[in-house]
Amino acid sequence: MTGEDHADPNHSGRRTQRRIRQANVTDALVVRRLVDGAMLEIADLEARIDAGDVLVSTAPRPTEPGRRPVGVIVLETSPSHVTGEAEGVPESPGAHVAAITVQRRRRGQGIGRDLIEAALDREGRLTANFDASVRPFYEALAFEIEPLTDGRFRGARTREEPS
Repeated sequence: MTGEDHADPNHSGRRTQRRIRQANVTDALVVRRLVDGAMLEIADLEARIDAGDVLVSTAPRPTEPGRRPVGVIVLETSPSHVTGEAEGVPESPGAHVAAITVQRRRRGQGIGRDLIEAALDREGRLTANFDASVRPFYEALAFEIEPLTDGRFRGARTREEPS
């Protein structure tokens, strides 16, 4: 994961105090609140945290020592979730974005982008199914997008190998 600070999205030269790491059991309540606050349903969230399939973006706590999650990405890594095909018929390695959310007051700061990039670094390939309202987010991150049924979309992106 990234333990480094990230550049300010406004290109002011300032460094932010945001970091991406794998979620742990002490993050479970805050992660659950972030997911619930975005009206997303992840039934087995604690098991996914235990399995290492949840990454968080953290920022310093304003009034006490330590860091707290301000964004989360939940990944599904079984072949059927990654390919959209029958289990056991993997198209290629990678993970499916089951959920991604950022605290409302921290949106537009590049946190979602950082979470996607960290997941790509780890998995090599990501897929996601999403509504039209978040299509611009995935387009900006260079996902290849195709329509599904009921106005939803499917996107995929593979980490480019350095030349």
